[in-house]
Amino acid sequence: MFKKILIANRGEIACRVAATARRLGIKTVAVYSEADANAKHVAVCDEAVNIGPAAAKESYLCGDKLIAVALATGAEAIHPGYGFLSENAEFADACAEVGLAFIGPPASAMRAMGSKSAAKQLMEKANVPLVPGYHGDNQDAGFLQEQADRIGYPVLLKASAGGGGKGMRVIESSEAFKDALASCKREAISSFGDDKVLAEKYLLRPRHIEIQVFADTHGNCIYLFERDCSVQRRHQKVLEEAPAPGMSDERRKAMGEAAVAAAKAVGYVGAGTVEFIANQDGSFYFMEMNTRLQVEHPVTEMITGTDLVEWQIRVAAGEALPKQQSELTINGHAIEARIYAENPEKGFLPSIGTLRHLETPAAVNFELGGVPGHPSAIRIDSGVRQGDAISPFYDPMIAKLIVWGADRKQALARMAQALAQYQIVGLATNIAFLKRLVEGDAFATADLDTGLIERNHEALFPPARSVPVAAIALAAVSLIEEEKDQSAAQSGANKGDPWGQALGWRMNFHYARKLAFSDEHGKQYAPMLTYLPHGWHFEIKGLEVDLSLFRQDGVDLSIKLGETSVHGTVRRDGDAFHVFTGGGHFVLDYNDPMAHAGESEAEGGRLTAPMPGKVVAVLAEKGAQVKKGDALVIMEAMKMEHTISAPHDGVVEEILYAVGDQVADGAPLLAFKTAA
Repeated sequence: MFKKILIANRGEIACRVAATARRLGIKTVAVYSEADANAKHVAVCDEAVNIGPAAAKESYLCGDKLIAVALATGAEAIHPGYGFLSENAEFADACAEVGLAFIGPPASAMRAMGSKSAAKQLMEKANVPLVPGYHGDNQDAGFLQEQADRIGYPVLLKASAGGGGKGMRVIESSEAFKDALASCKREAISSFGDDKVLAEKYLLRPRHIEIQVFADTHGNCIYLFERDCSVQRRHQKVLEEAPAPGMSDERRKAMGEAAVAAAKAVGYVGAGTVEFIANQDGSFYFMEMNTRLQVEHPVTEMITGTDLVEWQIRVAAGEALPKQQSELTINGHAIEARIYAENPEKGFLPSIGTLRHLETPAAVNFELGGVPGHPSAIRIDSGVRQGDAISPFYDPMIAKLIVWGADRKQALARMAQALAQYQIVGLATNIAFLKRLVEGDAFATADLDTGLIERNHEALFPPARSVPVAAIALAAVSLIEEEKDQSAAQSGANKGDPWGQALGWRMNFHYARKLAFSDEHGKQYAPMLTYLPHGWHFEIKGLEVDLSLFRQDGVDLSIKLGETSVHGTVRRDGDAFHVFTGGGHFVLDYNDPMAHAGESEAEGGRLTAPMPGKVVAVLAEKGAQVKKGDALVIMEAMKMEHTISAPHDGVVEEILYAVGDQVADGAPLLAFKTAA
C-alpha cells in the first residue's frame, strides 16, 4: 500500500479522495492554483503546493509541474480525480517513466477509448451494440454533412475527444448543419485541443444508462451494476440514480456483460464507466467509455457498500479486486443531485460569487441495512465552505447531494427533504429547480429520457408566484430586530432606555410603519407594522393579524403570525433579505428610501457580458440592422459557449471587443440602438 499520494485535482473530488486516503492511513499532497490558495481541498490534505496561476492550462493541466511536486514531496502515486489530466494518456506515461504509480487505467486503454471514433470501431469488433453513425477520420465539412444527411435527422454531433456534454450539438435539419458544426468544433478545440467530431443518429426519448466496471492486474473484471443518468440539461447530467428504474435482471446482466467485454477489449485496469444509450423498448447501444472515476460514483457506492476510491488505490498498488461478481448485490436505492452555481431561469447560465451563507442538511447516521461502509443516508461531497468563492476559472459545481433509501420512493422523499434544507446565499443556484424536478410527476414516476427537462419545461419553470405572507413577515421581523440591535450598539444606550433604541415606542400612540419590499421579479409588497408593547400588528393586502417574535437564534427565527407558528432562516445580503421557510427560498429587496438617494440610472443601450469570459466570435458588424434574437456575440465562460442576442430589432452602433479579448462581468460588449 502507498504511504503518500499526490491528488492532481481540486474541489470536491480532491476532498473526496483525501477522505478515503486518510481512512487508509495514507498521507496526501494537495496542489493548488493561485485562485485556490484558501480552498477546502488545500486545508484537508497533509501538504499543499502552489503550482501556478488560476488558468487551468497554467496549473492543473501542467503535468510536468504535478510530477515535479510529487517527486519533491515523496509521493509514490498520483490520483487524478476526474477532469483535468484524468484521461490524459501522455500524463499517465510520464508518471510511469519516473516511477510514479498512476491511479487510473493504462495509457493504452485511455488512448483506445479516448477517441470516440476509434472506440466505436473497437466495440464493433467486440460485438458491443453501436448506434448508426459516422466515426471516421474524414473531417471535411461537406463530407460530414453528406453523412448526416445519410444517417437522417435529427443527428447528434459530438467532439471525438470530448466528454461532460461539451462539444455536442443536436441538428434538426440539413440547413442547420453548417453553423452547428462550426460551433461544435470551436467548443471542442477550446475544451480538448482537438476539433475532430463524429456524427450519430439522435435517438428520440432515449435513456442514458451507464455501467460501472472495475478491473485489476490479476485478470479480474467485474461490473458494479448500473446508474441511470437520463436527466440532463445541455447534455450534462443533473440527477443520477442507482439502480436504474425498471431495469430487469436479464437486461442488467446483458448490459453488464457488454460493459465487461468493452473493458477487456482494451486491457482495462481500474475504475471505468461504459455508457450506453437505451431505447424505451429495452435495446441499448454503446456510446462511450469514460476511463476514470465518474462524478456520480457515490450512488454506486451507496447501493453496493463499497468505496470505489479505495478500490482504485488498492488496484493501483497491485492488489486484486476486493470482491468478485458473485459477491456483489444491490441494496436499496440512491439518488445524486448536482448542486450548481447557475441560474436555471436564464438558460442555466453559470453564476459566480461568494457563498456568504451556506447551510446544508444534516446527515442521517445509521448503517444502511447492515451494509458496511456507509455512515449516513444523506451524504454531501463538496469542495467549498461558507465564505468560499465560485470563480469563473473552473466548473461551477458547489456540491453533490446524495441520498439513500430502502427503495426509490423513500430515496425520492429524502432527496426532496434534503433539498428543502439546503440554503445558499451569495449567488444563483439550481436548488429550487432540482426540488421541482425531484417532486415532478415525470421523475417521480420514472418516466425518464434525456429530454425530460425540455419535455416538462412548463411544469419545471412555472410562472412567478407571489412571495408568501409568512416569508414577508419573517423578513419584516428580521429587519426590525436588526435595526434595534444596531441602534442600541451605536448609541450605547441602556437597554431599558426607550429613547436610545429603535423600539417604535411613542408617548401617546402606537407607531405605525410602512415597509417596502420587492421580489426578484419586481413585484411590490408593502406591509404595515404597528408597534405594540409585545410585538406588532401586521397588515398586508387586507390581512390583519398580530405578529410576535418568540425565538431567535442567530439568523433562525420563530414567529407567531396570528394563530400560526412560522419558522425560518433570514439572511441579509446588502438590501436583499433571503428567507428560507416552508421548504422554499424567497428573496425580498428592502427598498429603503434613504439608502439610494442621488443615484442615477445606469447608461442604457449597451449589451453587457453576463459573466467574465472570452469573446470567441463576433457575428455582427458596426451599422448592421438586426432582428430580435439575432446572435451578435459568442462568449466562452466556464468551458461553455454563451450567445449574446439582440434584445429587440435595432442597429449595432459599435463593437467594443474583438475575438480573443477577455471581458469582465457586466462589461459592455457593443453599443445597440433599438429600432424606433
